[in-house]
Amino acid sequence: MLSKRAKYAIKTILYLYEHQQNVPISAKTIAENERIPYKFLENILRELKTHQVVKSLRGAEGGYSLAKDPKQITVAHLMRIIDGPIALIPCVSERFYEACGECVDEDTCRIRKLFAELRTEMLPVLDKSIVELAGL
Repeated sequence: MLSKRAKYAIKTILYLYEHQQNVPISAKTIAENERIPYKFLENILRELKTHQVVKSLRGAEGGYSLAKDPKQITVAHLMRIIDGPIALIPCVSERFYEACGECVDEDTCRIRKLFAELRTEMLPVLDKSIVELAGL
């Protein structure tokens, strides 16, 4: 299941993308318009800023804007920043692989095959950019 933090991060980036003409946008404005708890959003924005997805401008007229081309920001990238691995089990993760302690043979493990197929099928959808997502 997608965490609330990841969902709010996606909503925030979509909001910034769709309101690029009004940047910078305050966290308060984003929180109010997207119905995200303000303190929760501040932490998400801090994390997105650390990963150079958003940038901030301080001061009375300050706020947030996208730090990179929105075509380079994918749902998968945001999910990895906020939640870590996309794979539902660690032995099928490309970036966060871990062997399962109870597994004798990964090549014949039926559970691994199922979740590897699921990951393979969902990744192309999650690799869509925010621009593509906004157009859905």
